[in-house]
Amino acid sequence: MTPPAVLRPEGGPTVADLGEDALLEQVFPRLPLGTATRLGPGDDGAVLSTPDGRVVVSTDVLVEDRHFRRAWSTGEDVGRRAAVQNLADIAAMGARPTSVVVGLVMPAHLPVSWVLGLADGLREECAPLGVGVIGGDLSGGDQVVVAVTVLGDLEGREPVLRSGARPGDVVAHVGVCGRSAAGLAVLLAGQGSELEDDGDDARDELRDAVRGYLRPRSPVALGAAAADLGATAMLDVSDGLLRDAGRIARASRVVLDLERPEVVFAEDVEALAAIGRRLGVDPVEWVLTGGEDHGLLMTFPAGTVLAEPFRRVGTVLAPGSSPAGSVLVEGRPPRTRGTGWDHFRR
Repeated sequence: MTPPAVLRPEGGPTVADLGEDALLEQVFPRLPLGTATRLGPGDDGAVLSTPDGRVVVSTDVLVEDRHFRRAWSTGEDVGRRAAVQNLADIAAMGARPTSVVVGLVMPAHLPVSWVLGLADGLREECAPLGVGVIGGDLSGGDQVVVAVTVLGDLEGREPVLRSGARPGDVVAHVGVCGRSAAGLAVLLAGQGSELEDDGDDARDELRDAVRGYLRPRSPVALGAAAADLGATAMLDVSDGLLRDAGRIARASRVVLDLERPEVVFAEDVEALAAIGRRLGVDPVEWVLTGGEDHGLLMTFPAGTVLAEPFRRVGTVLAPGSSPAGSVLVEGRPPRTRGTGWDHFRR
């Protein structure tokens, strides 16, 4: 693995050397069309089939030096992250993602190789799911900004909303928690330069966490599966488990009571334990408040049989001693330093 703390060398021509048309001629062949595409990129608009008659739409933005750093991330890394965080939003509605469009702002000196890597990253995440990358826009700017809009097909289902949780429901999660936050902590601590692939098994956990930050993995296909299983509420855990659980609690006017994280998230806590000792952080903090893992948090009616990889992590309660919108951990307010990521606060 290339040391993330060292600026990645990128030679070759820049986007200014090629110009917009020549750049797109190299980008388009790298992008998947997807199963819903009837007319792909190259005209003023793409054409899609929508058998359900309804389209789920979401959008997200990645801004250089706020959501990623080119000193740490290749174009492919950013392409994968941009795809995953958008695909997960569609999955959280109980839908199947079908298509994405991408707006890219970039400085003229950006190497073409970085842009092609971005296209490759989008393809690697989208193509296996039958999702097409069907167009977008390019513009010049002082820093890289990647804006992705994703479309999805409900395939006859009703959308799963945040507002559907009811007292007595069980709270479940699928995916990982805390890996991305731990990876970011490793990079911010300046320990990325220690991650050379030198065969040292002691560094495996550090490498895995950094990889979880650079290229998070989301159980996208399981969003529709959860809807079919009867999920009453669902969302993508992008800003931290506690913060996103609070969004379900507020929308549904209920209380979410999470079980002991060391037990229900034991695999995640154990995977981050060595990094926590090294950085002086309780890994439970990362599990409860770390964002950008893009797992799915959901509620199901009591008695729903949950098979792996779904895991029960809590219970939905009626408001009482705790007001609607509250999130508890083992019946008490969580003892963490925060609740998760807020785009406008530090």
